[in-house]
Formats: sequence, C-alpha cells, structure tokens
Amino acid sequence: MRSHEAGALHGQAGDRGPAWLRVPDDPDALVEHLWSAGVAKSDGVLSVAGVTAPELAREFGTPLYVVDEADFRARARAFAEAFAGVDVFYAAKAFLCIATARWVAEEGLNLDVCTGGELAVALRAEFPPERIGLHGNNKSVAELRRALEAGVGRIIVDSAEEIDRLAALTEELGVPAHVMVRVTAGVEAHTHEYISTSHEDQKFGFSIADGAAMDAVRRIAAVPGLHLLGLHSHIGSQIFVTDGFEVAARRVLRLHAQIAEEQGGAPPELDLGGGFGIAYTTQDRPATPDDLARGLLKIVADECAALGVDVPQLSIEPGRAIAGPSTFTLYEVGTTKDVRLDGDATRRYVSVDGGMSDNIRPALYSADYSCTLASRSSDGPAVLSRVVGKHCESGDIVVKDEYLPADVAAGDLIAVPGTGAYCRSLASNYNHVPRPAVVAVRDGEARLVVRREDEADLLRLDLG
Repeated sequence: MRSHEAGALHGQAGDRGPAWLRVPDDPDALVEHLWSAGVAKSDGVLSVAGVTAPELAREFGTPLYVVDEADFRARARAFAEAFAGVDVFYAAKAFLCIATARWVAEEGLNLDVCTGGELAVALRAEFPPERIGLHGNNKSVAELRRALEAGVGRIIVDSAEEIDRLAALTEELGVPAHVMVRVTAGVEAHTHEYISTSHEDQKFGFSIADGAAMDAVRRIAAVPGLHLLGLHSHIGSQIFVTDGFEVAARRVLRLHAQIAEEQGGAPPELDLGGGFGIAYTTQDRPATPDDLARGLLKIVADECAALGVDVPQLSIEPGRAIAGPSTFTLYEVGTTKDVRLDGDATRRYVSVDGGMSDNIRPALYSADYSCTLASRSSDGPAVLSRVVGKHCESGDIVVKDEYLPADVAAGDLIAVPGTGAYCRSLASNYNHVPRPAVVAVRDGEARLVVRREDEADLLRLDLG
C-alpha cells in the first residue's frame, strides 16, 4: 500500500538533519547568498532596503511576501547585459503582478505568459505586446484570439490542434500569427521530474526523435497566415549545469538545419529556454548570468559552425532566477513543541501562521528552504527545527530542516528566503486561508503591490 505523501518528509533527516546541513556557529547569522542584496541583519533584526521585518509585520501583517525591488531589477538587468543581443524573456508564471510586469518592461526584458490570465495582467500593465510570447500546451481559441488581437510577438505552438486553431483564426481576423514550434529534445535535465520538461514522456512539445516536430513545421509552412519564427526548446527548471543544454542545442540545431534545407531557408530564431537555478539552501551554488551566457553562447556557436548554418537570433528564459532570490516570506510563530526522534534525539517543531497555502513547493517537489529568526537577537544554542504551517496536513512543511535558536517562541518573526518564484503564483485558499499580500520595498519605502485577501474575498464567490 502506498504511504502517505508526507512520509518521505518524515524521518529522513535524523537528529542532525540532512548531510549538507551544518550546525551553524551562530544560528542568528544570515547566510548572505540566500538573500537579496538589500537584506541585512542588525542586532538580530532583519531589514530589507532599510525597512525592518517588525515594521513590515506591523504595517502589513503576516504572512507577507516581501520583494526587494532594487534586487529584482538588478537581476533582470544582469541577464539583459550578460546576454546582450539575445532576447531575454521573464517567466510570468514565476511571479506576475502589474508592478513586476512594469519593472520587467522598464529593464528591457520580454515577457513569457502561458494563460489568458497572465496575458490580461501584462496588457493591464501596458506591457508592449510585441515583446510578449504566449506559451501553453492547451491554449483555448479565446486565448489565441486575444493574443492575435493584442498583437503578441510570438505564439509557441504545442499541438496539431493549436496549429489548426491558429490557421482558422488568422483567416478570420486577417492578421498573421508569428509562431515557434516547441520541441522535445529527449534530454533528462538534472532536476525534479515534475519540472523536467524535455524528456519524451511528458505533455509539452513535439518530439524531434519521432518526426513530430518536423511534421509540425511542414504543417505550419502550408498555412499562409502562419509565419515560422523558429524552434523552442526547454529542458526544465532549477538547473545548475549546462551539459543538458549542450545536448539539447545539438539536437535542436540539427532540426534547424534540416528545416533550412527542406524549406529553402533557416528559421530566423531559436529559443533554448533556461530555467536557471537559484540558492534555496547552503547546498545550492548557482552560476552567474555571465557564466551562463558564456557557456550557452559558446554551445550554440560551436554547434552552428559544425552544421554550417548561421547563428539564429537567440532567446533565453531565466525562469525563477530573477524573481526567486528577490523575495522572502515573513511569518509569525504561533506555537513550538519538541518531538522525540530515535533514542534521545528531538526535533523542534515551529508552527507559523502560513504554510502550504502560500508555499506548496515543499509538499509538491520536496523542495528545501532555509530560514532565520527575523525580529530579535538570540544567544540560544542552535536546535534542529522544522518550520510547519497551520494547515490540516502533516505534509504542511515550510522548512524541513534548519537550525534555529533554541528560544524561538510565539510572537517571533521567521523569514524564509528565495520565495519570489512559484510561491505566490501557486498559492491557494486551502482550509479557506486568504492568500498573503505582496509588498515591494525600495529605498526605505514599502508599498503594497498585491493586497491581502480577506474573508469577504472568500465569501464573494460563494453563492450559497
């Protein structure tokens, strides 16, 4: 019989945590590479861009997503500068609101959306539609129609039905559709299976190996209203090494060269995806944008030279690498308890006022996070702790293993770094808990960019 989903999270650490977790000399200290550039600690109190965690909690409540705006913008600029001449697409699915869409536009990046809702936010933010790409494995006719009417720059097609839908819509509306063909290159990215997206047995794209990708290209070429921009490959997310990109580029560029030969000219563009990793814990050491750019651009140049084709206009998608490190989540502690493990060992359980409704990733992907006491200094010894949420699930775990001061107690504030990507965007109302607010902090000023839900919001949709 299959065990409970939380089973894998229980008992895996022992009394000293996982092998990579070290007992800190000072459990009150920041591990700086896990936090945004504007975060600091003074006398144990966490601050971001000059605003302290207690001040944020008093003004906006907890749980609270706190975005370091200057850090977000700096990460966007770093990718734009490292990949100069390459089209960099920000992943709306990581985190999108009107404010962040405007930041992305102002920093010169493009925007990747994958639903009508994400497109609606982008258009409300007046994001230039020609710099928007529409993804998705099951785009509706309504979503495709809106994209064409808005003038989005590219639509990444993912199925034969979608090609047919676009053919009909371009004829009906009298506008062309600029499309890319999403391909699966048969590459196993070194990441969680749920976020590995280029192996054969999954829902995205057309397979190169079985000829489906080339068939899609021919199908597009036969429709006057469809203009092929090129091929799109994405091997996964939270990726730290470039070896998978090398294999994918080789296979995708072979198809690119085949198209050039068969169709009488090569498509002008190529998107290699991205999904670059970030540091969630001390075991993570992500590459810099400069290092990634050097590696990926050399891979493409070498493969194009070997095939005798010109280097196409490239696109990349950094994924969580922009939004993720720029944000932390602030919680208030409600209860603590010690649970006996094997022998004389114990683990401290620290319950906070959020949980899997504001960060589902530990339950969904067994994702690891770090945290720190954010509201005061402590001289208490380091104690192996597990930060858990308030939801009615034993798998409601925010931080599986971390050393916190032994005197952490009700009323203290705990901050969890690296929550800018796939936390608010995956948030739910499980147990009818309203979703937290999002606050942007810059130059000593904090402002609300997404307000907190309340019970009236929950009840508004319930018609009785």
